[in-house]
Amino acid sequence: MKAIIQQRYGGPEVLTVGERPDPKVAPGEVLIRVRAAGVNPVDWKIGAGYLDPLMEVQFPITPGWDVAGVVEAVGLDVHDYRVGDEVIGYARKDWVSLGTYAELVAANVRLIARKPASLDWSRAAGLPLAGLTAYQALDRARVGDGDTVVVHAAAGGVGAFATQLAVARGARVIGTASERNHDFLRGLGAEPVTYGEGLVERVRSLAPGGVDAAVDGVGGESVDASHELLREASRLVSVADPRAEEVGGVNMWVRPNAADLTELSRLADDGTLAVTVDRAFPLEEAAEAWRVSQEGRTRGKIVLTVA
Repeated sequence: MKAIIQQRYGGPEVLTVGERPDPKVAPGEVLIRVRAAGVNPVDWKIGAGYLDPLMEVQFPITPGWDVAGVVEAVGLDVHDYRVGDEVIGYARKDWVSLGTYAELVAANVRLIARKPASLDWSRAAGLPLAGLTAYQALDRARVGDGDTVVVHAAAGGVGAFATQLAVARGARVIGTASERNHDFLRGLGAEPVTYGEGLVERVRSLAPGGVDAAVDGVGGESVDASHELLREASRLVSVADPRAEEVGGVNMWVRPNAADLTELSRLADDGTLAVTVDRAFPLEEAAEAWRVSQEGRTRGKIVLTVA
C-alpha cells in the first residue's frame, strides 16, 4: 500500500511517500480502505519526539489516528461490520507504527463507528479525535443545561466541537478566539471574546459572577485565566497543559470509545454537530499539512484525502 513513512524523529521534512506491506487483520479488527485521514497536532508532536517519554514508537512509522473509509475485510469474530460498510475511527493503537496516513489501516472494532451519512469523507475524517476530545472534556467538566462555560481556542478543531456540544447541552458558551473568527463562533452559538491580555476582564464583562466550567485547548495563560474565573476549580479541563491539575482541575487525554463516537455520528446526522474543514491536502502533501497545523491558526480541521 502507499503510505506516509517516517524513519526518524523530526518535523515535516522527514515525511516521505512510499510503500509499506498491507496491514494484517487480527481477531476483532477490520481492514479499512482509507478515504480520508484527519491531521491533528498530536501527530506532529509524536513525530518530533515530544511524546517519547509517554508512547512506544516503532520506526518506521506511518502517522495518524483519525480515519474515514470503507471496510475492506473483517478479522475473526467480527460480526458488527461487513465488507463495504462506511466507518470512521479514532484508530489509536497501543504503540505508534501503522497509522492512518495510508491507503489501508487495520482497527479494532472498539475504535470505530458508522460514518455519518450526512458528512463527506473529508469532514467525516475530521470528527473522531477532536470530537471525542470535546465530548469527553465536557463530561469531565460536568457541563449541562444552564451552565456558563468558557471554551479556549473555540474556533480550533477541539474548540469548535466543544462549543457546539455545550450549546446542545443547554449551556451558555463564551469562546476565546482571534477577532477574525468571532463571526464563525457566533454561527456556532458562542459569545466570542479575544484572547490575550485582559481576557479575564473581557469574560467578566459578559459573566460578572464568573463561569461554571472551562475547557482549555491552549494551556499557559488560559489555565490561569480559567482558574481565576471559575466558581469551582475542579471544573477546569485542559487537553493542553498539565498545570491544570496544580490549580485543582483536570489534565485530560482522550480515550477511544465506540459508544461516544457513535453518539457523535448521530449528532452530526441530526444537524446538531457541524464539522468544519479548513484545508484538505492529498496524502502526498502530508508534510505541508503538518506545516499548516504547526502554524496554529486553523479554523476547524485539516485532513488528508486518499484516492
